[in-house]
Amino acid sequence: MEQRTTTLDDSPVRWLEHGEGRPVVLVHGIPTSPALWRRVMPLVEGRTLAVEMLGYGASIGDADAHDIGLSSQADRLLSWLDALELDGAVLVGHDLGGGVAQIAATRAPDRFSGLVLTNAVCYDSWPIPSVKMMRAVSGVLRHLPGPAMYPAFVQLLLRGHDDVGTAREAIRTHWRPYTVHGAARSLMRQVDALDVGNTIAVARQLSTLQLPARVVWGDADRFQKVSYGERLAADLGTTLTRIRGGKHFTPEDHPDVVAGAVNDLLGR
Repeated sequence: MEQRTTTLDDSPVRWLEHGEGRPVVLVHGIPTSPALWRRVMPLVEGRTLAVEMLGYGASIGDADAHDIGLSSQADRLLSWLDALELDGAVLVGHDLGGGVAQIAATRAPDRFSGLVLTNAVCYDSWPIPSVKMMRAVSGVLRHLPGPAMYPAFVQLLLRGHDDVGTAREAIRTHWRPYTVHGAARSLMRQVDALDVGNTIAVARQLSTLQLPARVVWGDADRFQKVSYGERLAADLGTTLTRIRGGKHFTPEDHPDVVAGAVNDLLGR
C-alpha cells in the first residue's frame, strides 16, 4: 500500500492506495483512519483508495480551522475526487464514513458506480450513548492528559470487535495518532463535530438513489444496531448481508465479507 497526499483548500488530503483497475473509494469512521481498511484493500479486485477524513489519523493536526462534520467531509470527498479526476468509483463507508458516503452519494449520484455500507451511521442511529455522555462533559475531558483517555479508548474497541486478537492490533494501530496530537483534545474535537441532522437530512433521498448497493452488517453490533442495516438495505433496494456474531468493526474482523460485497459490485 502506498501513502499519497495532495492539497485541497490549503490543507493536505491523505489516502492509502493499492491495486489497479476500477476505482474503489473507502471512508473510515471514528476513532480510526485509512488503516481501518488495511485487511480489505488487498482482497478487492480493483484500485482501492482509502481516504483520510480531515481531523482524523495523520490529519488531526490540520483540522483546527475547518468544519469536520459529516456534511463538510462529504463536500471535501467530492472535491478530492474532482482533483483526482476520478469518476465511477464504488463508494464504501463504515461508521461515520458510511454517513459521509450516504451524503456524497445523494449529492452526486452520477459520480459513483455503486455504494457499499457496513455498520454505518444512518438516519437517527447516532451518536451512540457513550459518545453523547462524552459530549456532555467535553469541556472537562478535553483538558485531561492523554493516558487518562486510553482506558475508555481500549474499551470502545474491545466492545466493537468480535476477534480479541484483531481488537488488540486495532488498539495499537488507531491509538497512535492520538498520542501524537493529544488524545483528549483530538477526540473531543471529533465528538463535538457530530451532528445527527447530517444523515437525517438525506434519509428520504436514499430510496431514490438508484445506485447498485450492498449493505453488510455485524448483527451483534452494540453501537449501530442491525435494525438500521435492515432499513438501509430496504431503502437502497438490496438485501442485507448479516455477519452472524459480528460486531462493529467489520472491515477489521471480517475483511473477506466486506471485500466480497465490493467485488460483487465491481463484477456487475
